[in-house]
Amino acid sequence: MRARASLLARSAFAVYALLVVYASLYPFSGWRDQGLPAFAYLVAPPSPYVTAFDVVANVLGYVPFGFLCVLAVHPRLQRHWALAAAAASGALLSTCLEAAQSFLPARVASNLDVLCNVGGALAGAVLSTRLAPWLLDAGPLRRLRARAFLPGAAADLGLVLVALWLFTQLNPAMLLFGAGDLRDLLATPGGAPHAPELFVSVEAFTAAANLVAAALLLSAIVTPGSRVRAMVLVLVLVALAVKAAAFAILMRAEHVFVWLTPGAMQGLGIGVLAALVAVALPRPVRLALAAMLLMAATVLVNLAPPNPYVAATLTVWRQGHFLNFNGLTRLVSSIWPFAALGYLTWLASRRGALG
Repeated sequence: MRARASLLARSAFAVYALLVVYASLYPFSGWRDQGLPAFAYLVAPPSPYVTAFDVVANVLGYVPFGFLCVLAVHPRLQRHWALAAAAASGALLSTCLEAAQSFLPARVASNLDVLCNVGGALAGAVLSTRLAPWLLDAGPLRRLRARAFLPGAAADLGLVLVALWLFTQLNPAMLLFGAGDLRDLLATPGGAPHAPELFVSVEAFTAAANLVAAALLLSAIVTPGSRVRAMVLVLVLVALAVKAAAFAILMRAEHVFVWLTPGAMQGLGIGVLAALVAVALPRPVRLALAAMLLMAATVLVNLAPPNPYVAATLTVWRQGHFLNFNGLTRLVSSIWPFAALGYLTWLASRRGALG
């Protein structure tokens, strides 16, 4: 199989770069000129308040950037040229974002951050150059992509949406699979408290509807004859693992499964069974059903009363170093249903978009 550019890799790189921009400038408030040139930080002495966490976070945050950059430019640029592209683009992005942070009182522009970001991008690029032939050329991952999913840009975009759906599970304040909550972005308070029984019903429907919608989206991009039910089960297991890992990292160990509330368990059980049945429906019906479930769940999640099971845990949660990361996951979880709805509508309007 001859090496060719991967639209999936380029799409993933573009999305990740936008996420880096958002996380670096979050919460986008308090902009003002502090009387210093934007790039004065480049020659400033190191800040005495830098912690080991800051260094590690700045390195790790750019490792995927460098990794995806090499895949995005492959095969046009390879080996040393790919490394140079990843390091240069990482340096340019980091330098500009740090300059923008000079106008945010809550952020501190630092030349050390730039060095850490470039180091992370370079580390990711080195790893990617070793794996690029395995991932993109005639390697097993590319063969798996060709065997399991439909060819073309439309399927690549669907895979990016599935990956972003998994990413939304990293938000500890979100209901299980409850993407689409716009109240934080619009500064709208949640509904009045209600009895736990009402919340159980709301959460169960929200979890089930979004799970089925995600499964139907996945089913729209798999090749005919693929074991779509097995793929749906794997997707659900990975999503649950991501959710548990997020709570293990961001919360205390005893709260790892606090998200597995009665409503979440009911919605999970109903959603899995419904998804395994729904993936056998005709393709037009699957697309329409997924869109309707997304719209219904999004409306309901924005009207949902406060979670009586997780509220107490979140009151003692201190975001601290994870403030920007949690703002990022909140943004992605808020807009994901609308992006997925647009994608489903586009698929339905273009009969030849897939296969």
